[in-house]
Amino acid sequence: MRGLRIFLLLGVVVMVCFATAPFLVWRASIEPEMGIVQKIFYYHVSAAWVTLMSAVICGGASLIFLFRRGRAWDALAAASGELALVFGAMVLVSGPLWARRAWGVWWTWEPRLTSTLLLWLIFLAYVFLRRYGGAGAPQLAAGLAVLGALDVPIIWWAFKFGSKGEASAGSHPPGREVVRSGLDPSQLRAFLFCLLAFTLLYILLLVLRTRQHRLAQRLDDLYIAAGLEE
Repeated sequence: MRGLRIFLLLGVVVMVCFATAPFLVWRASIEPEMGIVQKIFYYHVSAAWVTLMSAVICGGASLIFLFRRGRAWDALAAASGELALVFGAMVLVSGPLWARRAWGVWWTWEPRLTSTLLLWLIFLAYVFLRRYGGAGAPQLAAGLAVLGALDVPIIWWAFKFGSKGEASAGSHPPGREVVRSGLDPSQLRAFLFCLLAFTLLYILLLVLRTRQHRLAQRLDDLYIAAGLEE
């Protein structure tokens, strides 16, 4: 019961955060060069942060599962892999919408965008492999998740060292420089609040989906014990 109360409280906090975030984003000052379209930034970057976090957690849990065969770790990996796919889709949809209005292009095959798309495709394959891979799929998917997690440092490196001059080329704004020096106080407050809201949403969904995967594992055990096929 205590766990349920904490979960419900977290759900209420998440709803309050997402009800408040649009007001903070609206009140944040408008970026003079890109205009109001820059406000996509608050959701785009927050979704990207959660995507990378999901990939790392999925890869780490999968690695532990491969060595220890703990099914709880497999359930955690499965839940986080699904969320990497969901939040990654948000990144890949919001990014081109922002880029088209701000720089006149939908997409360019520069390292940051390409490595992010690769990460999403890896976790798309991960989810499909778990669902349709048959016997041995969890182990194969776990190896794929570890590969996906290894793509995260590549993305980080691309954002850290590949940002100079690329905004003017019409592909992507500078990476960490935007957060460090390019945000005024109202923009920074909105950004940090959105980052918190997306992180709490991720935790809420991760707990829920991990629990569902654990229940599915137990149901499979009951089918096997009863001598029935799923």
